[in-house]
Order: sequence, then C-alpha cells, then structure tokens
Amino acid sequence: MANATSALHDHLSSGRFGRPGPAGVVLSEIRRFALTQIAAWPETVAAAGADVARAAGCHAAPGPGQMAAGPKATLLRVEPLKWWLIEQTASEVQLRLPIQAGAVLDLSDSRTWIHLDGSAAGSLLSHFLPLDLREAAFPCGAVASSAFHHVGVTLWRVGSGFNLLLPRSFAASLWELLIASAEQYGLEVTQGKLFAAMEDRNETEYVPG
Repeated sequence: MANATSALHDHLSSGRFGRPGPAGVVLSEIRRFALTQIAAWPETVAAAGADVARAAGCHAAPGPGQMAAGPKATLLRVEPLKWWLIEQTASEVQLRLPIQAGAVLDLSDSRTWIHLDGSAAGSLLSHFLPLDLREAAFPCGAVASSAFHHVGVTLWRVGSGFNLLLPRSFAASLWELLIASAEQYGLEVTQGKLFAAMEDRNETEYVPG
C-alpha cells in the first residue's frame, strides 16, 4: 500500500476553534491503514466468517452491525454478507478466498478515517446522520452504514468516541461541514494519528439486546 497524500492535506489545521471553554468535540484523522472488503455468498457466509476472524485474530467474526478488534486487525460487519478488515498494512494479513467462497477487494486509500471524541461528539454527528447515537441504542462496538448529506459513510463506536469512514472524494467537503458545525460546541482539531498508535484495539463485540 502506497503512502497516499491525505484527502484532508489542505483542510486540516490543528488548533482550538469556536466556543471558549473545554472542547466539546475533538477531531483527528487516522492515517496509514489498510482496508480490505471480504464479501461472502449466502451459503458460504459461515465459512468466510471463520476465515476472516482467524485472519484478524478474533475468536469469531462479528455479526451484522457489530465490530470486533483482534491483535492483528479490526473487523466491521458493514452488511450481512460483507466485512471490512482494517489493519496497519495490507501485508500483515494475507486472506485468500476461492471464488466459490466469496471475494476479496482492496479498498485501501478509498476512505478517509475521522475520529471524533468529546462530550458533544454524538450531538455533532446527529446533525448529519439519521441514527440514534445515544449510548443505549448505539453502544461501544456498534457499527452502522449510513448517509451523510447523501454520501454513504460507515460509523462505529469505540471507548474513546466514534470512528467515521468517508469516501475519499467527498472527505474534504464533509470535513468542512463537521468543522463548521462543531464550533458551536467548542472544537479542538489535533494532529493526525497512525492506526498502529490508536487505543481501543482490545477485542470488543456488540451483541444487540
């Protein structure tokens, strides 16, 4: 995976913005990660899930709307027949599926990853996403595929806030919308983090009640 220039290169300026006082929202970009999509057929979803879990080092593949983080990679169940596998570099996990079992697609550099933290992070996202982001409805480990101004995005909750994957071609415009709306809560923009340095990598799984 090449080290592509960030889609936010000319748009991300670290600092403190908006309402004075403690920052209600902290935004940062997560960089240098590899993203692989694994799609199964209905009759092979169990076997493909076992292969995906083994590749990530998880005890089991997450179900729809769930995530799991193992020592090798993080898994998101973005659709009933699809997982997204996120790792530090594409060479870490070698996953090969025969065409009869499913398909593997490299999506690296097609998405921009934004991490949102702070007491008002959920309120900020609620301006744009038609989701109930209260912790009781969307707890740690929950995953959702949604729309942000008619753009398909992927959101999941971790202990330190929310992670948002945006299509690269729309990332700059959606970032500007987040920045403008976050200032009312008090905004801090921090320097980008590397995926390898992130916390919350311990295995987490959300099972809906």
